[in-house]
Amino acid sequence: MSKYPEHYRWLESKFGKAFKTHQKLGKELNDAGPIGKKNAHLLQLAAAASTRSEGAVHSHVRRALEAKARPAEIYHSLVLLTSTIGFPAVSAALSWAKDVIEDKKRKRKGAQL
Repeated sequence: MSKYPEHYRWLESKFGKAFKTHQKLGKELNDAGPIGKKNAHLLQLAAAASTRSEGAVHSHVRRALEAKARPAEIYHSLVLLTSTIGFPAVSAALSWAKDVIEDKKRKRKGAQL
C-alpha cells in the first residue's frame, strides 16, 4: 500500500514528469538552507493552514510526523496561527491534523495486536 493518497497517485500517473520535477524542486529548496526537515514541514504546514488546503495540511502533518515531530508540536504550530489567520481557519486545520494523527495511532495499535 502506497503512503500517498489515491488522488495524489492519480495525478502522479497523469503528470509524472511534472511531479518528478516538483519533487526535485522541493528537495533542492529544503537542501538550500539550514532549516531541518521537521521544522520545514511545520512551516509548510502553517502555510497550508493559512490557505485552508486540507490536502496540504494532511500531507505536511504526515511528513512532519515522519520527520519526528510530536503531535504536540504539530498542534502548537497550528494554534500559534490563531491571531494571524483566525480561529475558524485554525480550527479547521487542527481537525485535519487530528485526522492524520489519530489515523496513524489507530494503525500503530492495529499493528501491535
